[in-house]
Amino acid sequence: MGVYASMKETIYMKRTLLSLFLLISAMSSAQVVGTVSDTQGNPLPYVNIYLENSYTGTTSNDEGSYSLDLSEKGDYTIVFQFLGYKTEKKQVSITQFPYELDMQLAETTVSLDEVVVSTSEDPAYRIIRETIKRRKENLDRISAFTAKFYSRGLWKVKDVPERILGQEVGDFEGALDSTRTGIIYLSETISEIAYQKPDDFRERIIASKVSGNDNGFSFNSAQDANFSFYENTINLNAAIVSPIANSALGYYRYKLDGVFYEGNKLINKIIVTPRRPKDRVWKGVIYIVEDDWQLYGAELTTDGEAIQVPFIKELVFKQNFTFDDEEKAWIKISQTIDFSFGFFGFNGDGRFIANYSDYDFSPAFERKDFSNEVLFFEPLANKKDSLYWEQIRPVPLTLEEVNDYTKKDSLQELRKSKVYLDSLDRENNKFGLLDPLFGYSYRNSYKKWSLNYEGPLPGVNFNTVQGWNGGAGLNFFKWYDDNRTRWFSANLNATYGISEDKLRFTGSVTKNFNRINRLRLTLAGGNRVSQFNAREPISPLINSVSSLFFERNYMKVYDLTYAKVGYSQEWFNGLRVFVNSGYEKRKPLFNTTDYVTLPNDDVDYTTNNPIANVPEPAIDEHEIIKTSFTADITFGQKYMTYPDGKYNLGNRKYPALSLGLENGTGASNSDYNYTQLKARLTQTVDMGSVGSLYYNLRGGTFLDGDNISFVDFQHFNGNQTRVGTSFRYTNVFNLLPYYELSTNKSYFEGHLEHDFKGWILGKIPLINQLNFNLVAGAHMLSTEDRKPYTELSLGIDNLGWGKFRFLRIDYVHSQYEGNHKGAFIFGLKFLNLLD
Repeated sequence: MGVYASMKETIYMKRTLLSLFLLISAMSSAQVVGTVSDTQGNPLPYVNIYLENSYTGTTSNDEGSYSLDLSEKGDYTIVFQFLGYKTEKKQVSITQFPYELDMQLAETTVSLDEVVVSTSEDPAYRIIRETIKRRKENLDRISAFTAKFYSRGLWKVKDVPERILGQEVGDFEGALDSTRTGIIYLSETISEIAYQKPDDFRERIIASKVSGNDNGFSFNSAQDANFSFYENTINLNAAIVSPIANSALGYYRYKLDGVFYEGNKLINKIIVTPRRPKDRVWKGVIYIVEDDWQLYGAELTTDGEAIQVPFIKELVFKQNFTFDDEEKAWIKISQTIDFSFGFFGFNGDGRFIANYSDYDFSPAFERKDFSNEVLFFEPLANKKDSLYWEQIRPVPLTLEEVNDYTKKDSLQELRKSKVYLDSLDRENNKFGLLDPLFGYSYRNSYKKWSLNYEGPLPGVNFNTVQGWNGGAGLNFFKWYDDNRTRWFSANLNATYGISEDKLRFTGSVTKNFNRINRLRLTLAGGNRVSQFNAREPISPLINSVSSLFFERNYMKVYDLTYAKVGYSQEWFNGLRVFVNSGYEKRKPLFNTTDYVTLPNDDVDYTTNNPIANVPEPAIDEHEIIKTSFTADITFGQKYMTYPDGKYNLGNRKYPALSLGLENGTGASNSDYNYTQLKARLTQTVDMGSVGSLYYNLRGGTFLDGDNISFVDFQHFNGNQTRVGTSFRYTNVFNLLPYYELSTNKSYFEGHLEHDFKGWILGKIPLINQLNFNLVAGAHMLSTEDRKPYTELSLGIDNLGWGKFRFLRIDYVHSQYEGNHKGAFIFGLKFLNLLD
């Protein structure tokens, strides 16, 4: 402990010296520095400070301090602009640096003296109609630009409980103080951005910094901060209707609070309130320029209920614009997003700020300037030192942020040391009394490996083939870099069925080579009980409940002994390939128990034959070599390139296509050899305030498949339990018996589901207080030589209490060969998280 204490003393001294250095360098390197306050002396955060008729500017920090970087001495006019306050212009003659300039701003005095007030309608409605009329024109006004972008993100928590649901929370690597309060995330990004209509975008990260992690990369990006109220909706998990959307008059009430002048421009201050409570809307204030009918600024608030993210308490957006005389446009120069959250006693808040400068609206782009790569990092972008950041950072750090950087950056040396990592592991590796039942993990952080034991609980289940069954497993994991882009994994699992009295083993080893093309190789084998439908349409937990309490053993299984190799890799952007090939030996299994917790005289267990309730098995014992090839194609896939890997963003403008080939050869019975060709098309279509449409289309055909094993049929995800476990029903037929329409011929299945997300229920009085979502679905299955099977459904999603919204209920109606059925499906979406 002497070495550990000595290291802490050394780090404390370094931290103190570094804090002094940062404060001194902030004063010496900044060109124009000062504070901005109101007339009472209170600091004003996030005031825009810029040179008149230019995009050279900055923003004050949370304490009102600012630093404006100028290239040379001379005469300047510096503008101070802040929503709700009178804009001030200060002419200065700078002969030496640093130049100190403090500024006080007075609140804007608004009046209605120049406004013609109608007795029938608030004058705000005329202004809003004119702005809506030009919404699309303003959205498309700027055809191309380049700019510099700065972003800073901060997350703080307070009074964090030591345990949540019995699990230790920890101290976030020393981020929390004695009151369990502190900053858990602080990062900055400086980048150059480029845009060209209609949707070309590129961001080049010049510098990136994450507090306490010199190998980390900030995930703050200009594209993620690109929110425009000229769009009809802003997507924040749910589509929130803009106060100047085409349909805004149906969602908002408006009141003109007053007008004021910005130079010779008349600015209208309009108060925005929702027409209905708990709608997908904002509330707050927008500022609109008379005659230009463009935004001067906005300060708008929404909450977690509106965006349907229960742990979010509040979101506050502030945007500021400045007038560009050449473009005849008001250009966004800053944005702040404040948020607060709370869940399981875990409370906190944070802020993301964005600053735009050095706009160029006449860039000379070439065709090669844009591609599907929307973001990339300069080499060593995350290795810039503190002096570099003090010279280039446009928004000064607050004292709290300086302290967080100095504390965590100093502690990095300690936290990477063998002494510290070993001490941390000793604490976390302590063995608990219940660990043999629930699991145990041993970690050697310094050497970058861990060994995990998975206990039998809570994974004990029941089925009529194995009876009560459970298992245990070991997993070895080795990573080769701090960001775990390269890793190796090996696992061994054992399961035992009491009634069957058989112990089975499975194992695998996997090597992940990188996070760029994601080359991965796997070798796996063993013996296990497998469902006939490899997609496992019924979970062991649901089957256990339906068997023990309702005497309905829906899960049908067979014995599988296998050895296979797997390969996956992204061959090029938008095309990822998966190949699996191996030996399989299949054997039939039979019920070994008729145990039931609540006997039902009207129902008996069925046999383990998925085709018919007969004692004969559905398959005979056989062997086969099975190979599958899948190509996942994402058209126009956008992606971000980080130094440690490639992160795919997809592209919702186009559907995702999957092409597959499955082949069985070398079977012990030659009739079982076959080939299946298949394809799948999926897409999520955002429809703004109307909600989202999801579809999943799948089809295929068999070659030489007339006499194949039932294992290799195309099976479809049915549901006979009346319980749904998925978040969306775009891959299941909720009233279809599990194996009734399995086929070895041509087939097509289609699923469509539309989530209206409040567009209908949010407009109905009283019901709109509940924040429910109306969901409609249509499902169809067509197989060769059979009539189509169809389902229509109508349901309510986002059911629950308070922040716990994991329930859903649907009424489903099916039709097949003239037979009609109807039933309610109770969605327990939290079970999807537990499986």
